[in-house]
Amino acid sequence: MKTGMNLLLWTTHVTEQHDALLDQIKALGFDAVEIPIFDTADLAPFERLGKRLKALGLSATAVTVMGAENNPISPDGTIRNAAVAHLDRVMECGQAFGCEILCGPIHSAIGVFSGHAPTDDEFQWGVDTFQRAAEKAQARGIRMAVEYLNRFELYFLTTVKQTVRFVRAVNHPYCKMMYDSFHAHIEEKGQTQAIAACAAETIHVHVSENDRGVPGTGQVHWDEFFSGLKQSGYDGYLTIEAFGRALPALAAATRVWRDLFPDAMDVCRDGLAFVKSRL
Repeated sequence: MKTGMNLLLWTTHVTEQHDALLDQIKALGFDAVEIPIFDTADLAPFERLGKRLKALGLSATAVTVMGAENNPISPDGTIRNAAVAHLDRVMECGQAFGCEILCGPIHSAIGVFSGHAPTDDEFQWGVDTFQRAAEKAQARGIRMAVEYLNRFELYFLTTVKQTVRFVRAVNHPYCKMMYDSFHAHIEEKGQTQAIAACAAETIHVHVSENDRGVPGTGQVHWDEFFSGLKQSGYDGYLTIEAFGRALPALAAATRVWRDLFPDAMDVCRDGLAFVKSRL
């Protein structure tokens, strides 16, 4: 398995200001970084980033989210079309820096709730949207990894079972799923069982503690997590995801109201040491 670090701990838009950070992450021994793609207006920063990552020998994955204006499960076909166009533009930005996998809760709008359980219509709208988006993904050579979140952040896909059903209905090799230990800690009965249930569809994994702090310092059942991965035969990226208060808007979105660690680099250093000790 390979290790990655999600840069959302520092920024929602990677620029030359983060060159030193990339140097540090590489020096610590990470194989990859996960790049946020939220601002898609200009390809130039991503093209520059691609050259920087290549020079460092760092691979890359990417993360993004969807909003009400491009919600893949909207009853409005115009909005669903906007979702396909947005995902294609995100992946165009990812192409510029050599992105291998685009992950995140891209199946529906984050923070938008209907007030009821997902409907059959929403499921079919989402499947239709992602069958089209997967064709775009294949053309760009980037696999999509749909991430389920916990029920407090969205309502459409919140469990392994739901997400497996969704990607199997999409039925496209460029639309698979990812597994996140944080969300599983909330929504699943056990890490090992959950990982086994989605092993055939999982192409990406987030290592995230129950409080979003340093992996290995909280309540996630890590013995089950790592044994589940071993039993499943997973051999992709293990990307550390943590959140702090450096970015007020992101801290509010992720409900981080207190400091969870002394320093962001501690998350990298201690988190990587923890992952490697378990591997």
